[in-house]
Amino acid sequence: MSAFLHAIGTAVPGHDVHPIFIAWARQRLGGGREAALFDRMAARAGIAHRWSVLSEASDPTGPNGLYGADRWPGTAARMDIYAHAAPALALRAISDLGDKVSLQGITHLVVASCTGFVAPGIDQIIAARLNLPASTERVLIGFMGCYAAVAALRTARHIVRSDPAAHVLVVTVELSSLHLQETDDLEALLAMLQFGDGAAAALVSGEHGGIELGQPFATTLPDSADLIRWTVTDHGFAMHLSGEVPGRIAAALADANFALAITGGMPPSAVDAWAVHAGGRSILDAVGRSLNLPEDALSDSRAVLSDNGNMSSSTLMFVLARMLGRPIFGQGVALAFGPGLAAEGFRFASAA
Repeated sequence: MSAFLHAIGTAVPGHDVHPIFIAWARQRLGGGREAALFDRMAARAGIAHRWSVLSEASDPTGPNGLYGADRWPGTAARMDIYAHAAPALALRAISDLGDKVSLQGITHLVVASCTGFVAPGIDQIIAARLNLPASTERVLIGFMGCYAAVAALRTARHIVRSDPAAHVLVVTVELSSLHLQETDDLEALLAMLQFGDGAAAALVSGEHGGIELGQPFATTLPDSADLIRWTVTDHGFAMHLSGEVPGRIAAALADANFALAITGGMPPSAVDAWAVHAGGRSILDAVGRSLNLPEDALSDSRAVLSDNGNMSSSTLMFVLARMLGRPIFGQGVALAFGPGLAAEGFRFASAA
């Protein structure tokens, strides 16, 4: 029994905060060598826009913004925003999906989000807003980080393979802009430079069409557990993204056995399409160099990074959305990295 991803809808908020957040971070560093390094890294990050659910009417770092007040916002204040803004953005992505494919007969709902918590869960809120039957089976995938889209699509594939009549709605929604941290640390500021908000929704079923979801894979890179971390604090979720991550990924992918495990035994050059999570320009560069990929092999990932930044679990969905309209003549590989340091993905091919 095969599972097919038929379409993906996407949504981002209307407030581009990338230049605002860069100016805020740059001001915290003052002058000197660290500020000059930040300027160089920001200029070469490959990001033109990052979108936020925070009010379009004001600068989030200004006097009237969430981060401009005398008292830095606590986690409760951030989660209060998440509780209403995350479902709203997710529903926009679902609406976009509904413009591409029928959403009648949804039997399962799989939701991934790592940037907030609310109960009743965001899966229940979405199901209620969509008027899904109470019998709809729900799965909520939380706090897995950037590779959670893989877990969500893998779960949908397992559901369809065990229940051929299933129609699975997969949703990812991340509000990374709610977790700006009050810090003067250069590495932390560079990590925060990457992240933005976004949501995606996909339909997976056993009906032929779109792209076929193939064999998933998962591994954890040794001696790397501390390189990517999400820590829940009294002032939001603090992201730690070590500068060692691209080098560690490059070293892993340079291992021929590791690379063949990802591709299913094919040389990387034989893979027709690469959907790589756009975690940052240096990560995409590391993947491209280590696998000796053609210059344009990661063009979809780079375009998503430029237009949206790193949207955690939603990023890979945006990359796949760009690919769905084009035929993939043979093998495709989806790959994402996250806390652990985990590398997860799946193989796919055009149903055509």
